Amino acid sequence: MTAHASEGLLVPTGHGRTLKAPAHQVTFKVTGEHARAASSFEVVVPPGFDVGAHVHTRSEELFYVLDGELEVLAFEPRVRTRDDWRDWESPSGLRTVRATRGTVIVVPPGCPHAFANRTGEPATMFFQASPPPDHERYFEELLEILESGGPPDHAAIAALRARYDIEQLTPMRHGAPVA
Repeated sequence: MTAHASEGLLVPTGHGRTLKAPAHQVTFKVTGEHARAASSFEVVVPPGFDVGAHVHTRSEELFYVLDGELEVLAFEPRVRTRDDWRDWESPSGLRTVRATRGTVIVVPPGCPHAFANRTGEPATMFFQASPPPDHERYFEELLEILESGGPPDHAAIAALRARYDIEQLTPMRHGAPVA
């Protein structure tokens, strides 16, 4: 699926390059090969997965919940606690939000953000990251780490995130859904 200068790109349902690891799935819909502004992905967020609060200095992101439910955060808190972002509150009173189908979250560079699937069912989101191709490479390497099927190698994930402009503020977690 390559686009020519005078043609757009159409990626039908079920198409795109899909990467899988136990319970994780990322489908590349639009890459830096196809667009200068952003890479686009369809991401399946497994039950119990918490990406952890983090911040990017360069990347801008957009999330659109397609199916399921995610708890999300996109603000600078009064206090950045290291263990859990669920109780964070912004100076203006913003708190985490339960994002369901149709919810859009836009995250500018420098804005702490997080998402977690605290339900027993997978959630699916459309995810767009600018500039490309940083998130493309990141997802390729992350899914390689998660492919082992055993407990995630947190040191390898931390090193990966540091290489890709991701300052981790609270831990990434995998496991049983947390109420």
